[in-house]
Amino acid sequence: MTSRKNEKYALILRAAEKVIAENGFHGSQVSRIAKEAGVADGTIYLYFKNKEDILISLFQNRLGELVALFNESIRETDSADAALRKVCELHYRELESNVDLAYVTQIELRQSSLELRKAIGLAVKPYIELIEHILRKGVEEKSFRPDLDVKLTRLLIFGAMDEVVTSWLIAGRKYSLSAQVDKTVEFFLRGLK
Repeated sequence: MTSRKNEKYALILRAAEKVIAENGFHGSQVSRIAKEAGVADGTIYLYFKNKEDILISLFQNRLGELVALFNESIRETDSADAALRKVCELHYRELESNVDLAYVTQIELRQSSLELRKAIGLAVKPYIELIEHILRKGVEEKSFRPDLDVKLTRLLIFGAMDEVVTSWLIAGRKYSLSAQVDKTVEFFLRGLK
């Protein structure tokens, strides 16, 4: 895409994130997303097939950005413990700083159709694989248990962080999500050692 097309694509995704967070996926019309983005309704269809495609693209884009951020951050770590801490810090910090994204990823995903959840699951896969890589590194460096079921544990870690964010949203964001990092990582490490 050209620079101008990339800008419009990003603008539409930002608008979709805001509109879906405020109205829910089912309560968000394409026309409302277009209005928020400041584009004509028909312009949306130059970039996306339908509303479901917008949501899938939003997940792919945002999760792709997060995974790139995670990968960049863990390169600077010297142990699996530190890498796991960094992923948890970034997960909580990024969703705390972008509440619209938190609502879309935590609440709307659960209310979507099975077909839509499967498509979004493909966008989550690189994140799950990143956690798996950290776990394998921990086993190899002998800081994590040698009998660790890496496939199951990667899902438990992702699921636990996911639930902490969901609970934070449901509680009305009355406390700092980032302040939960130490206890979360301590819990993970006790099970991994």
